[in-house]
Amino acid sequence: MRIHDHTPQPARGRDRPVPVRRALLSVSDATGVVELAQALAQAGAQILATAGTARMLRQAGVPAMPLEALTGFTELLDGRVKTLHPAVFAGILARDVPAHHQQLASLGAPPIDLVAVTLYPFESRAPGPPEEAADLIDVGGVALLRAAAKNWERVAALSDPSQYGPVIEEVRRDGGLSAGTRRRLAAAAFARTAAYDATIAGSLAASDGLPVPFVLACPWARPLRYGENPHQRAAFYRPAAAPEGSLASAVQLQGKDLSYTNLLDLDAGWRLVGELDGPAAAIIKHATPCGVATASTLAAAYAAARAADPVSAFGGVVAFNREVDGATAQAVVEIFTEGVVAPGFTDAARAAFSRRPALRVLAVPGRRRENAWDIRSVGGGVLVQEPDALDLDEQALRVVTPRAPTPEEMADLRFAWIVAKWVKSNAVVLARGGATVGIGAGQTSRVGAVEIAVKAAGERAKGAAMASDAFFPFRDGIDVAARAGVTAVIQPGGSVRDAEVIAAATEHGMAMVFTGIRHFRH
Repeated sequence: MRIHDHTPQPARGRDRPVPVRRALLSVSDATGVVELAQALAQAGAQILATAGTARMLRQAGVPAMPLEALTGFTELLDGRVKTLHPAVFAGILARDVPAHHQQLASLGAPPIDLVAVTLYPFESRAPGPPEEAADLIDVGGVALLRAAAKNWERVAALSDPSQYGPVIEEVRRDGGLSAGTRRRLAAAAFARTAAYDATIAGSLAASDGLPVPFVLACPWARPLRYGENPHQRAAFYRPAAAPEGSLASAVQLQGKDLSYTNLLDLDAGWRLVGELDGPAAAIIKHATPCGVATASTLAAAYAAARAADPVSAFGGVVAFNREVDGATAQAVVEIFTEGVVAPGFTDAARAAFSRRPALRVLAVPGRRRENAWDIRSVGGGVLVQEPDALDLDEQALRVVTPRAPTPEEMADLRFAWIVAKWVKSNAVVLARGGATVGIGAGQTSRVGAVEIAVKAAGERAKGAAMASDAFFPFRDGIDVAARAGVTAVIQPGGSVRDAEVIAAATEHGMAMVFTGIRHFRH
């Protein structure tokens, strides 16, 4: 097979599509690459490929020339060196100018108009020690993508199989790729290599301290309806391979476009219900739970969650940890709801939701997955921390009052403690029978959070269990809860006035448990 020796031809007009006359394919993930190569070959492109990719394409009946026919050498060092050659990079980086045409001709290097690379899957293989991870670090593929993206005015850089379909369609329709398409592909390629490098850097630095992955370099940005307010633009950034079980992998089945606050609420709900074992429902408003419950059925859990605070439930989002059935969906659409997220939905549920076409319905495949990092912006930079994924150590719990909780109280304390972790600090949660009955969120004093929670609970506070995300600095919060009828408390402990707080609980006949764990959420 001979490499055609024609030189680049300038496109007629800056915005005219540039034809793909020669493509270089080198893929670790073979998804869709045969279809891409077939379409490009049918459009008249010559296909160059690294050895493994070339074999796969030829087996599929696609004429593909191994790269060694251009470079004159076979892959070296067990495949560590296969694309790093002047003829390859000159063909990619050459501009449509006479001087570059002449240099390509003297080198015997043909121009390359499209590069498709999928990098070694360093992220998905959870590398172990750095010395073992080294073989999963892609060098040549990253260099190819960066070279093609740098020369986007002439060359298309494909960095993910999801791009193949639109590229094939445009080539068939227009005979080539527009400047706008090449520029968008270049931006995605640079984002992909930046995220890839950040992941590797984070892995290698893990033994020396907290690695800082620059997740805003992730390659896929989904435009959102707007930010926290309609005058703010917003986008959702996620990795190219969205982790299963996270909101990044969610499929929107119906409804309006998502906004920034929709996603904050949906994420908070999804992560909360994922911590609960039985069928569970959580209603979220302003990224804070206003009603959470577990029950024998999903419909019963939703009814109890909504009953916890029916006023706040209006206009919230709902998260479920089980497939939603028709009865549950019918109950959800009885009031105005912004969105619903769950692992899946029955046909009856989707039919019920379809009667509310504006309702956003998201299905998240797989079990709930915790984020690798929590990242927030501050003036001039970002704060990075590990997620708050610490669970209670049952052996480390300390009953500090003469009376221990009953089994029923302990179950409600455990439930309230999980919910409190997802409530803005200062946070106080009252629960009874596996459902919240009162939530005090985002207060600057802990006694203020207690007062709000018991007011919301009313008569339901009698016999309720109370969880606090941090210690009680004074006995006043215990006194307020006791007057409302709360009978058991779970809190971290650790205050200089712990003895005073324990004495208050003892005076009121309450059971109190110390966890030794704090769950601030700012």
